[in-house]
Amino acid sequence: MPYLRPVPADQSAPPAGADTGETTGERPVPGQDPRVQWVATLAVIVAGALTIRPMGLSGQGLAVAVLFVINAASLLARRLPEHRVPPRLALVWLTLGVVAAAALIGVSSSGTSYLFAFFLAGHIGYRLETRPALVLAGLCSLLCGAVLYLRLGPEQDPLAWTFGLATGIPVLIGIVNRTQRRAVRAAIEAAESAERAARAEARTAVLTERGRIARDVHDVLAHSLAGINMQLELADALIATGDLNKVREAHEKAHDLVKESLKQAQWTVHALREDTLPLPQSLAAMLASSGHRDALTVTGTERGLPAKVVQNLLRIAQEALTNAARHAPGGAVDAELTFSATSTTLRIRNRPATGAVSAGAGAGSGMGLIGMRERVALLGGTLTAGPVAEGPYQGDWQVEAVIPQ
Repeated sequence: MPYLRPVPADQSAPPAGADTGETTGERPVPGQDPRVQWVATLAVIVAGALTIRPMGLSGQGLAVAVLFVINAASLLARRLPEHRVPPRLALVWLTLGVVAAAALIGVSSSGTSYLFAFFLAGHIGYRLETRPALVLAGLCSLLCGAVLYLRLGPEQDPLAWTFGLATGIPVLIGIVNRTQRRAVRAAIEAAESAERAARAEARTAVLTERGRIARDVHDVLAHSLAGINMQLELADALIATGDLNKVREAHEKAHDLVKESLKQAQWTVHALREDTLPLPQSLAAMLASSGHRDALTVTGTERGLPAKVVQNLLRIAQEALTNAARHAPGGAVDAELTFSATSTTLRIRNRPATGAVSAGAGAGSGMGLIGMRERVALLGGTLTAGPVAEGPYQGDWQVEAVIPQ
């Protein structure tokens, strides 16, 4: 039994010029085994060759033999693929086949010549559209019925020539088979189209995830490697001056940046893992690893958040902690995670610096804040960052991300 040709998993659409079953080839339909049709066709031809008489090389036998060959060819031609036989040519071929079948019934004196008319009528319904199929099947019935009536005469039992009128009935079976075939093919094409759409959607999701991972890794590398490179270049320049104390200072700063970069890489990997902890636990672990234990306050009823929200909030928290360590070393840090009915809010606050601020820290490029705003915008939320102007936290630097529910 034929089955659909499998589509390779890495293709979302058939290649150009591929066999689609409509324009370049006939697609097999599940449940319709062509071998059954071949066996039935050959059985009719063999039965006719063994039973139809007379059959010879002269006179009536020659006429019967010629008509038998024409009928056999017309019946075998039904195995021609539909895309190779234009509708008009199919109509002409089947019409000639019907005439030949009726003529064979008329000139033969015995045998199974009527089977050719029955099988051709069934294929008429399968091959042609409903209206021309019914017309041609009616013609087949009239011809076969008229031939039997004229050959047998009116004095014979009416059932004998009425049998000829029944030769067009199989057209209904052919019409049903054609309708079923089209329905099955339509369902197959719809399933294949849905599969291609699913593959395209999956590929888009993969590319989006790759872009997100690349952005996360770049955020870490761009910050850390640039700072390390600057300190190493400074150390190289100071070696020529012979000021070993400043060389050691630059070396220590580079070493501190390496440790900070490793910590950021660990945070990034933690945020990218699919089995990451829920957001409160992940934030608490991130704060503890940066030296701020018990700095997280959770208010509201905790609920599960989509992975995209968790990952982006963790990256925002990571960026805020990195900026706090760079621009306000020694300052205390606390975080608030608030669950409300309409939103999830994350606040990261740091006190003013109590230690010496690195000369390389400066005012910063602002790319960190831009990255945080982009992440929040992807989630449909808002982000504010700046000094607290009033209240108990006046003078602190605060980053606040609000993600709608």
